[in-house]
Amino acid sequence: MISLLTTGGTIACTTDDNGALIPTVTGERLAAAAGVSAEVEITDLIHLDSSSVTLKELDQLVAQVHAELAREDTHAVVITHGTDSLEDTAAVLDLMHPDERAGVILTGAQRAFDRPDSDGPTNLADAVAAARTHTGVLVAFGGELLPARGLRKAHTDDTTAFASNPAGTPPRRLPRTQLDGLDVPIVAAYPGADARIVEATARGADGLVIQALGAGNMPVEFGRAVAGVLERGVPVVVATRVPFGQVRLAYGGDGGGATLARLGAVGAGGLSAGQARMALLVALASGIDVAELL
Repeated sequence: MISLLTTGGTIACTTDDNGALIPTVTGERLAAAAGVSAEVEITDLIHLDSSSVTLKELDQLVAQVHAELAREDTHAVVITHGTDSLEDTAAVLDLMHPDERAGVILTGAQRAFDRPDSDGPTNLADAVAAARTHTGVLVAFGGELLPARGLRKAHTDDTTAFASNPAGTPPRRLPRTQLDGLDVPIVAAYPGADARIVEATARGADGLVIQALGAGNMPVEFGRAVAGVLERGVPVVVATRVPFGQVRLAYGGDGGGATLARLGAVGAGGLSAGQARMALLVALASGIDVAELL
């Protein structure tokens, strides 16, 4: 049996009287539109735009996935999800995937349910088809089946919404643990960025992700502030704003990645800043070094 968990997103949206998209569609209607009603057992978990998903909802979703896969009659889970933060959710589910023999397939839509050209039903049908035979955490979208790790949203409205940056399989997977209550912000570097944004954002944080320039670099004053965060014992992961390729902490100088690496910063490899944040959250919650997950 395949469990279908719905969480809202564009795939479940209809247009209200003001022309705004609101997630209103139940899993029953989604499954019927996709022609998969007979294959799935449905749980409507939350109804949110995925830009509004917090760590509390992520904890709830991970717990539900684990509960579904603990059932003897369930071999896979399909999740409908908004596209804005789908890559973040996929990363957490991948790091805490409880059973390598089981599939967890995420999908969504770029076009609302009430549009005649909605891509949601086809994407959901593809996700259920993938769940029949595939294992691991994957994303079925726009006719593609992509691994969770290295996933990033690559287009705001094209139906082929996601792309994959090579990032390998997770070095290890961990038991389910609570993320809610941890504070790991992302700070973006840009030409001229100074220490103020780092110092203000890092105050009280449990960890920090830097969305750096290029292969992992940042302005000098910004870099010095990041060094100060590291010297206080706060873990820092360096990702990049570049869509594809790997973070390589190779450059010297106060804004260079190599300088920060000597102080303990860890490169995100092929993960986006959002996925790197999830890895750091999971590492902190599990009491391990984030380098073990990157």
